[in-house]
Amino acid sequence: MRALTWQGREKVSVEDVPDPRIEQPTDAIVRVTSTAICGSDLHLYGVLGMFLDAGDVLGHEAMGVVEEVGPEAGNLRVGDRVVVPFNIACGHCWMCERGLQTQCETTQVRSQDKGAALFGYTKLYGQVPGGQAQYLRVPQAQYGPVVVPDDGSPDERYLYLSDVVPTAWQAVEYADVPPGGTVVVLGLGPIGQMAARIALHRGAGRVVGVDLVPERRAMAQRHGVETIDPTAVDDLVAAVRDLTSGRGADSVIDAVGMEAHGSPVAETTQKVVGVLPDAIAAPLTERAGTDRLAALYAAIDLARRGGTISLSGVYGGAKDPLPMMQLFDKQLTLRMGQANVRRWTDDLLPLVADVADPLGVLDLRTHRLPLESAPDAYRTFQRKEDGCIKVVLDPWA
Repeated sequence: MRALTWQGREKVSVEDVPDPRIEQPTDAIVRVTSTAICGSDLHLYGVLGMFLDAGDVLGHEAMGVVEEVGPEAGNLRVGDRVVVPFNIACGHCWMCERGLQTQCETTQVRSQDKGAALFGYTKLYGQVPGGQAQYLRVPQAQYGPVVVPDDGSPDERYLYLSDVVPTAWQAVEYADVPPGGTVVVLGLGPIGQMAARIALHRGAGRVVGVDLVPERRAMAQRHGVETIDPTAVDDLVAAVRDLTSGRGADSVIDAVGMEAHGSPVAETTQKVVGVLPDAIAAPLTERAGTDRLAALYAAIDLARRGGTISLSGVYGGAKDPLPMMQLFDKQLTLRMGQANVRRWTDDLLPLVADVADPLGVLDLRTHRLPLESAPDAYRTFQRKEDGCIKVVLDPWA
């Protein structure tokens, strides 16, 4: 089969790799009809590549049709149209029963002291081949895959249940936005876009999106989100307080994460580490790595006293400094973590299936390209060129 593989140093290529096969009784094989590039893939592409091996198959947002099932794959049937959550969970362990599928005790990568295994996301998370490929082996198929209607609708109606929509839903849940309250969303990439729309859908009175990119702000505005270009105001905190009776936002969602603009020292450090041999860079990143924290610091400044900050942007630093005095003095609540996808999909499936499209899932993808174009698409997405907000790849085009 054809698959997007890691080749090292911000280089990916589409190669022929062996077809996946059933390895465990709970496995299934899915013929991938659509797969997407996530901002988290760019973290691998630009910062965390030292944890990948050449030939690793990337990607963790995929959907398709079940081609084969193991004898213990539950009610899954050949021919089912399914979305595959990015985290691999069993559904029956202590953590899964409490809605913490990202900490699944069956698939935890204990050798790396990490949570549940993830598709296409380095040896830290199990080195499970990912979904930017023509076929995908799905472990724990008795629980993970979400069967969606085979109703002739485009894949983009359901594809984002793999990651984007549940991640954004959890970000809003964790943000604890009071009815009629104000939430600021930092970063209007795919997660920020959906978080802003979901916040409005769930009763926020005012949603303000902050992003440097005009095309991202324009997309958010189409869905009723107020936007701010941080370069167009003298003081972002003052601008938000002017909108909120001088207090600041009730809730702030950081949808940017470790590669935020405005962190020159950490950016330089990441670049230096990035040119070191992997055998040196990996342990250095694990023990002493730092993130670009400009977005997190901004979230702390923007939140009102007694407010809540929700982190959906990925952070990976081991030695990140935090302004503990400010966090304590402002009495802020901070919640974070990978999305527990299967915790939310039962609530979300009716919303994305609704022909009225209340969350605007059909207005997110800006580029649909053949899988063979994935290397160029990674570069375009990383550089925010050509109005690129969300890329969907077709493995069979």
